[in-house]
Amino acid sequence: MRVRAHVWVSGLVQGVLFRAHTRSEAQRLGLGGWVRNLPDGRVEAVFEGEDTDVKRAVEWCRRGPPEARVTGVEVRWEECRDEFPHFVICR
Repeated sequence: MRVRAHVWVSGLVQGVLFRAHTRSEAQRLGLGGWVRNLPDGRVEAVFEGEDTDVKRAVEWCRRGPPEARVTGVEVRWEECRDEFPHFVICR
């Protein structure tokens, strides 16, 4: 089953290559979507793909790259829209 997860990650998640690592992980899992920094210091991402793979991406966000210090992850599960054929970093 295809799903969509809208994710907000808090903590030390900017300036530690969180977006680049998120894109690499999403590409490895074959997911579509995007990731971006927010002005309040959080990172926001949308993952679309097979249920198991999206769940793996969300779990990865709970850890992040080695330099990150994740303190919170908010997830909103949504109906998959298949809007994104690839995973990109938004500026």
